[in-house]
Amino acid sequence: MSTPASRPSVLFVCVHNAGRSQMGAAFLTHLAGDRVEVRSAGSAPADSVNPAVVEAMKEVGIDISAQTPKILTTEAVQSSDVVITMGCGDACPVFPGKRYLDWQLDDPAGQGIEAVRPIRDAVEQRVRGLLGKLGILASA
Repeated sequence: MSTPASRPSVLFVCVHNAGRSQMGAAFLTHLAGDRVEVRSAGSAPADSVNPAVVEAMKEVGIDISAQTPKILTTEAVQSSDVVITMGCGDACPVFPGKRYLDWQLDDPAGQGIEAVRPIRDAVEQRVRGLLGKLGILASA
């Protein structure tokens, strides 16, 4: 299923850490609203989002506690206008002519919220840049 050109479809993929893709999707949804169809995916099922990711997003006013990580499928990639890989491009299905963006993110030392905050801030900055590339002005 394809989406109209006026409402691009963006898929965030982080195969080994679904929390990153959920942060990207949450920021884009928060900033662009219903002007973009946003999805995220990882490689393994999970019952809930990493608690440190939930807490880091709450600090900036975005609640992702109800999200459930989705499994990456070729159908999700094929049906997206833009696929953003977050440090896992080699594991994401690649289709000729599809628009891919590779967002390499550094892994800070440590665990928990202290390790998540710099990733969250980097993801937010890149999502704000993506709004311009998609021709959508940030509302926040």
